[in-house]
Amino acid sequence: MSGPALSITGLQHRFGGHEVLAVDRLVLPEGTTALLGPNGSGKTTLLRLLATVLPIQTGTVHVGAHDLADADHRRLLRHRLGFAMQDERLPGRMRVGEFCDYVGALNEISPRRRRLRWTDWVLNEAGLASERSTRIQDLSGGMRRRVLLAQALLGDPEVLLLDEPLVSLDAAHRASIVASIAASAAQRTTVVATHHADELATICRHVVVLVAGRVAFSGLPGELAAVAGGRTFETSAPPDDPAARAMGPDRFRVVDKRPVDGVPVEPTVHDGYLAVVSDSRVG
Repeated sequence: MSGPALSITGLQHRFGGHEVLAVDRLVLPEGTTALLGPNGSGKTTLLRLLATVLPIQTGTVHVGAHDLADADHRRLLRHRLGFAMQDERLPGRMRVGEFCDYVGALNEISPRRRRLRWTDWVLNEAGLASERSTRIQDLSGGMRRRVLLAQALLGDPEVLLLDEPLVSLDAAHRASIVASIAASAAQRTTVVATHHADELATICRHVVVLVAGRVAFSGLPGELAAVAGGRTFETSAPPDDPAARAMGPDRFRVVDKRPVDGVPVEPTVHDGYLAVVSDSRVG
C-alpha cells in the first residue's frame, strides 16, 4: 500500500435523522492509529464504514488505493481487510480452530489445506495454538478477544480494523493483547478504536480523537499529550471533578484549566485525550 493509508473528505453519516459522523477531512499515514472518543462519538460507525459493512452516504473515503464508493473496489478491499468487532457474539460451541477455518471459508480462502495453514498461523500469532480444540464458550474473556484478533488476521490482510480489543480486560490481559497487536501490526495498516489511550500509545504512530462524530484531534501521540501540558495535576485528596482518576492510595490525577490545589505532573496521552474532549464540549 503506497500513499496515505486512509483518506476521508466530506464524510457524513446518519442513522434515521441523527447525524453520527461529520468528518470534513482526515488523512492517516501507514502504521497503527489509535481511534479515541467517548461512547457515542462515532468510532464504531467509522470502523464499520471503513470495513464496507455500512455504505458511504455522503463524502469520499479511500482506503489505500480503494475508493469505497466503487463496488469493485469494495469487493477487492474485503479480500485484503481484517475486522474484529467489539461485540463478542461468537459461536460458543464451536472449537477455536473450527471457527477460524469457518471464517477462512467465508473469506474465500481455498482449498481447505491452505485454510488450515492460515489457521495454524493466526492461532500462533494470537497466542492460541494450545487452545485450538477448546470450545469458545470455555475460554476466558481475554482469550475470546484473542479469537477475534486471530480471525481478523486470516489471509494476512493489508488493513486491520479493531474495535475496542481491550474492553473489559484486566491489566495483564490488556498488556498481552497490546503485545499481540504490536506484533501483528508490524507489516500492515491498523486502526484500533479504544478507550485505553496510554496502553496503545506505545505502539501507535498516529492518534485521532472523535467527539460527537467530529475530528477533535489528529496527530502524533506526543502532540496529544502536550495538549494537557500545564493543566495536569496530582492531589492527595479527591478533587471535586468527575474526571479525576484514582492513581493509588491518596493519589488522584485531574486535568483542568482552572487552578488545582495539587502538584503539576507530566501529561500522558490519556491526559491529552481528556483535555481535548473537555475543550470540545466547552466549545
